[in-house]
Amino acid sequence: MNRIKLLAFLVALLTTGMAYAWPGMPMPKLHVEGRWLVDEDGNHVNLHGFGQTYSPWFNEMGSKWNNYNVQECLKYNKDILDGVMDRAGWKATYIRMHMDPYWSNTPGVWTSGENDISAFDMRRFQKYLKEVFIPMAEYAISKGLYVVMRPPGVCPEKIAVGDDYHAYLKRVWGYVAQQKALTENPYVMFELANEPVQIKGTDGNYGSGTDACNKALTQFFQEIVDIMRQCGCENILWVPGSGYQSQYAGFAKYPIRGKNIGYAVHVYPGWYGSDAIEPSHELGGSYGGGYSSFASGWANQIEPCAAIAPMLVTEMDWLPKKYESSWGKSITGKMLGAGFGANFKLLADRTGNVGWMLFTGPELLAQFDGQPGSEGNYTKFNDPEGCMWSGYHWFAEYAGFELPEIQSVDLYLSPRSESVPSECLIQTGSITGAALIADRGLGFDFNVQGDIDVEISNPEILEWDNGVLNARGIGEADCTISYNVNGKEESKTIHFTSTPFPIKNGYFNPSIWADGSFDEATGEFSTGQWGFAGWKFGSGLDLSDYNYLIAEIEAPQTNGLSFRVFDVDNYWTDCYIEEFDKSTRAVIDLKNMKLKDGRKLDPSHLYIIGFWSHGGQKFKLKSVFPANDRNAEAGVEDIYITDDNVVDVYNMQGVCLRRGVAADEAAYGLPNGLYIIGGKKVMIKN
Repeated sequence: MNRIKLLAFLVALLTTGMAYAWPGMPMPKLHVEGRWLVDEDGNHVNLHGFGQTYSPWFNEMGSKWNNYNVQECLKYNKDILDGVMDRAGWKATYIRMHMDPYWSNTPGVWTSGENDISAFDMRRFQKYLKEVFIPMAEYAISKGLYVVMRPPGVCPEKIAVGDDYHAYLKRVWGYVAQQKALTENPYVMFELANEPVQIKGTDGNYGSGTDACNKALTQFFQEIVDIMRQCGCENILWVPGSGYQSQYAGFAKYPIRGKNIGYAVHVYPGWYGSDAIEPSHELGGSYGGGYSSFASGWANQIEPCAAIAPMLVTEMDWLPKKYESSWGKSITGKMLGAGFGANFKLLADRTGNVGWMLFTGPELLAQFDGQPGSEGNYTKFNDPEGCMWSGYHWFAEYAGFELPEIQSVDLYLSPRSESVPSECLIQTGSITGAALIADRGLGFDFNVQGDIDVEISNPEILEWDNGVLNARGIGEADCTISYNVNGKEESKTIHFTSTPFPIKNGYFNPSIWADGSFDEATGEFSTGQWGFAGWKFGSGLDLSDYNYLIAEIEAPQTNGLSFRVFDVDNYWTDCYIEEFDKSTRAVIDLKNMKLKDGRKLDPSHLYIIGFWSHGGQKFKLKSVFPANDRNAEAGVEDIYITDDNVVDVYNMQGVCLRRGVAADEAAYGLPNGLYIIGGKKVMIKN
């Protein structure tokens, strides 16, 4: 190691507080301590890496070696590791190794796919574990990489405790757990399965994410963990979630017992509400809703589990579709704005204990030369909207290596605009992110780690939590954000108005299911055929203080329009329905919402609210508002006047903006518009 590299290594240790292993140097031994992966000195560690699969097809589609040629396989894949780590200079710290069923299946026996274990031959697995997988693991470790080994193949669509696939995993891991070359190697870890989809719940039904399925999933993997521990294997084990490794909230309630347990996550564009260029991967995905939607999905599934154990993303990548070189089709985008990659990094870093990797083929990573491109002349290697260009530099940042100097740092909010507005509308039950974001001139964002001090005038309306503003109630609040940039103190104050049902673009979604339309200027909307339009509340909308929820349209309709409420964050669950029939008004009794099976909906956490119709007809939406009087009108519900000099201020959607203020100050600072002040309509024109 030359003196320059040694100096860079020491700087990395001092500036990041993270453990980093340089090839040729002993790597720190890791273990799990609470929610953290830590080294022997207690330093928090997040791993960053890539994957490698050992089969002819995944090694450049059979063009490099074949016919179970062990030596050619080892030669090719070791050279790829040299290319990634030495020639391209990726600052990676772990590799995910797939023990591909190419080696363990009986040659010539037809299978329906990687989830078919009918051709599995235990003797072949034992032979090639020693001849292929252990040698590759040892070589990767010599390059300064921790190793995460996953079993042959993928999970079948449906699994169950005690079924054939469960027995298969127990057999595989029971044997691996007895191999001292692995279990006595402190740099080897194991990912217990790849992409479970549905599991038979304790209620006998197959699914993902229900309480019964969560219980069963924990039992399924607990039995595998117990077998490995009984064999003396103390290595770190990474446990996958269901739903193609997207469902993790259940582990917070039913965690895997034992030491050295973490959870292995997959993240692709379109998952967790993130943005995608096209629906992606097995989940189908969605186009997403920018940062706020992604952050809500992440908060629902990842953060509860990350609160108790470390998380490791073992599959993820993104590239614009035109390159056709990745599983995930999306762009890096902007933190707090549109796009996938930048928002993923912001969420992972804020969670704090999430390591991640790029699932892009390692042969492509090995070709990376670090040369920037230019507009109109980008390639998949240097396009800032692709994962290789941004990922390469983010990995270097994590490792503490020198990057181009920061050109500017600014505070941004979501949805991201050029500058922080002084007035901001936020949907009650949703979130707005805030972050310091740096520009290094590389074409993509870097989030700046640092303290942000936040003061909020009305915590019942707005709450700050680790980079996120949660709109908890209906009303107004001032938020002052103070931060330090290059030794200079900055402070910005934003006036937030929190209202649950903005009839505005970006809030009202005409295409929650099927393609609809919406005209903000007129309030007219239509649903797609048997479609749904309305609002989604990622953090859940609390209407428990109200008796009724009222929706009004301009004129009677004849197309089956109904007003619907969901207390589960899933459009395909049962919901409460109130028909409009020939009326222009639908009123939901929030205290008595019952489904056909008798279950009562909980108004303290409502996730989807809106309108279903047969499609093909436009409706003019007047208002949607909560009320305590069934006959209330929008904007005049619950007007309290305590004396002639003290008034309450409401907007025309019935949202209380100010309560108990002096009458001569009630309109101060309000934007132009029509208000209810002291029970009277007042037009403000500044």
